[in-house]
Amino acid sequence: MNRNTVFSIGVVTVLGLALAGCHSESVANTSTANAEDGLRSTRQNDGQEGLALKPEDVPGMTYVEVKKIDLPGVLETTGQVTFDDRRVSTIVSRVVGRIENIKVSVWDTVQRGQLIAELYSPDFMTAEAEYLQARSTAKVSTASGPDDSGDLAAAMVEAGKRKLELLGMEDKDIAAIRAPSPTIWMRAPISGTVTQNLALIGSAISPGTVLYSLTTLDQVWITADIYEVDLARVQAGQEMEAVTTAFPQDVFKGRILRVSPAIDPNAHTAQIRCEVQNPGLKLKPQMLARVRIITSPGSALVVPQEALVFDGDSYFAFVEEAPGELMRRQVTIGAWNDQGYARVVSGLNAGERIVAKKSLQVDALWHAARGETF
Repeated sequence: MNRNTVFSIGVVTVLGLALAGCHSESVANTSTANAEDGLRSTRQNDGQEGLALKPEDVPGMTYVEVKKIDLPGVLETTGQVTFDDRRVSTIVSRVVGRIENIKVSVWDTVQRGQLIAELYSPDFMTAEAEYLQARSTAKVSTASGPDDSGDLAAAMVEAGKRKLELLGMEDKDIAAIRAPSPTIWMRAPISGTVTQNLALIGSAISPGTVLYSLTTLDQVWITADIYEVDLARVQAGQEMEAVTTAFPQDVFKGRILRVSPAIDPNAHTAQIRCEVQNPGLKLKPQMLARVRIITSPGSALVVPQEALVFDGDSYFAFVEEAPGELMRRQVTIGAWNDQGYARVVSGLNAGERIVAKKSLQVDALWHAARGETF
């Protein structure tokens, strides 16, 4: 072998190694190989990571198309019964004193004007004495003839009565006063159910002390969650129905009262408040109810539940970006009535092909291609 031949072989060898090195570097810029099982991960221009995988690599793997379907004119969700706070009355003490006697307790039903608690306070005796004195003065002034003193006496009577009203006395109690007394009976300001009782015989009270809470339950609120994608289908004033597991044969009717101005960033839902009639007082606060809202038709994206993989605290789907190339994409889902399917709120588009069967095996291969272990 002459010197020229040896030189030629050396040049060819060097060029071959250089070309091989360039080719290897080019592959490394687009994929990462796992030497143990031959899996290869890919990376898109937007930074998303995928997996190079052929259908024959996972026996039984199938694809399904993300479908856009028409929604019916009824929107269903789950809600919870709460008090209508416009129909709640809190009874508080207006004087310094103590509780002498009580006639009602929690869960009792009371009527407006019913006696509920007897309070002791020197403030009552002082105010009643002033009122009786003003009445006596007014009678004397009236008997002596009409003059300016009569008008002043009448004003004093009115002022004394107003003071007793501010202390919690009603007109019939004021009219029945014959002598000053340090005790009075508090009356129920509305008809309803006692939902809170903090009154104990002998306990000290002061202005602002909460004694009872009364609630009228003939009309209640139901608060429910509506997915962000359905907000355009609901508005205040729409009719709705509610059904409970306790009374499945009864349909409670009402209307949407308010739509929350805020969105839950985690669940992508907004709350609606429904005003519901409660005949027979069957709906109880904190009770769960199935809510049906009569609304205009819409559309939704649905996929089989088996196509979704739960990892960490999120759902993922494997989208076919190109033949033999899958991208792992995060998906937000919502509740759906059809068993075996899930509603896609965000993350997928209509017409895209995703892995349906064997999605869990594909997810395991996706982690293995990155050298990740469980």
